[in-house]
Amino acid sequence: MGRTQPLLPLSANKPRRWTNEYVRHGTQSLWAALEIASGQVVAHVKQRRTSVNFLRFLNDVVGTFPDRELHMVLDNLNIHKNEAAQRWLKRHPRVHFRYTPTHASWVNMVECFFSILGKQGLAQSVHSSKRQRKEFLWDYIAHNNENPRPFVWTRRSRETSARHRSDKGISSRAPRPPRERRKAKDIIKN
Repeated sequence: MGRTQPLLPLSANKPRRWTNEYVRHGTQSLWAALEIASGQVVAHVKQRRTSVNFLRFLNDVVGTFPDRELHMVLDNLNIHKNEAAQRWLKRHPRVHFRYTPTHASWVNMVECFFSILGKQGLAQSVHSSKRQRKEFLWDYIAHNNENPRPFVWTRRSRETSARHRSDKGISSRAPRPPRERRKAKDIIKN
């Protein structure tokens, strides 16, 4: 996206600001596979979201990690479950698709990478064309892969179960453990 006005610079007591008006230069599809153990990202940036592009991406992922059992966590996008994807999956027996539950994209660790990309990269940048945005994405991913860091699941089981219950409308929080009572101090009255 490009802004209709230039960014306002930082000053002593004011953060950087920009107008809410923007020029949209179109959309692109970012396909990414995250190896959780190393933090390495395999990605494709395409002009359109098609089955052909998805299958090319899968071939690239399989080629990047040869001779390994691969478990791919996918959302419920139609091209992840269509007939072409199922045929591809049958031809690649060491690859297994795992689908996230509806409204549970937070389970997929590549979504953490997308969040970091959005906050550190895309939110702070202005692109005047699709080509410029694509180059930015490639540079960001290349920089990430120069010094990748493993992704570690930090959500505790209590938080996860509370989130799951809230998604089902049962409760928004897990029950808290009882608090310990403080010992009363002796009060001397004069």
